Amino acid sequence: MYDFSALQGVSTIENLGVIRVDGEDGAKFIHGQLSNDFLLLDTTQARLAAFCTPKGRMQASFIGVKTGQTQLLLVCSKDLLAATLKRLAMFVMRSKVKLTDASADYMLFGLAGDAVIQRMDGDHKPWSTHASHGVHQVDLYPAGGVPRQLWLVPANSPEPKGPPLDPSLWAWGEVCSAVATVSQATFEAFVPQMLNYESVGGVNFKKGCYPGQEVVARSQFRGTLKRRAFVAHTASATEAGIEIYPAEEDSQPVGTVVQSAPSPHGGWDAIISVQLSALSSGTLHYASPKGPEMALQPLPYTLLEDV
Repeated sequence: MYDFSALQGVSTIENLGVIRVDGEDGAKFIHGQLSNDFLLLDTTQARLAAFCTPKGRMQASFIGVKTGQTQLLLVCSKDLLAATLKRLAMFVMRSKVKLTDASADYMLFGLAGDAVIQRMDGDHKPWSTHASHGVHQVDLYPAGGVPRQLWLVPANSPEPKGPPLDPSLWAWGEVCSAVATVSQATFEAFVPQMLNYESVGGVNFKKGCYPGQEVVARSQFRGTLKRRAFVAHTASATEAGIEIYPAEEDSQPVGTVVQSAPSPHGGWDAIISVQLSALSSGTLHYASPKGPEMALQPLPYTLLEDV
């Protein structure tokens, strides 16, 4: 078991950006595009959601926050933001909604450990939100039991107080939480269940249609979930988008690195999406059958049963 005592403080977040959704049709429009329910979203909750192709492949992932009666903020990987904004805008048509890149209007921070505990009051389950003076705080999944929050702070506002947390440690905590963010390196590589999104609140199977909905729903039927996300450790540096292989010579890839970060205990940790059939057939290796071995770590949450 890892020691997570280093995961304490306040980190800047530079790899994420913000899309602002304005207009009386904003929630309805986003509800029709993403994998989660935005019609019932209020200011006490956030939504994890996937933006999929018609074939169910994730083009982006979002954390969505309602900031007003007719406004939402969507946090996504900055390297996908411009293209994602353009794709979403294609579907606006006559809807009374305006989509803009609001990244310059907000500073993003990650808080972990005592920096969160000292501010705790009320419900702090994952995806709960708290707002004060225009600052929106989102409770994330913990890492090693350490509480974590995402803060959206208006530009030119005071930054959250607390000891500085190195961004590489924040990135490590993100990996250890096993809640993945889609980036350019993994664009259209996964359906949501390949990243366990249905198990961490990222898919609502009761809502109406959205692009890829039929594929996502069909993937949930018993026996058809063939890939899942796990956390793995390896001695060498890893990169998102690189394939994972079994040890057999001339074998085909059985998985992909989703995101990774250096571990403060040495080596690297990564979220990987892997074929379930490969888990019982020997060791997993990074980049080639002879590459560094990737040792699976326990998932920090329970996977939902397929239906």
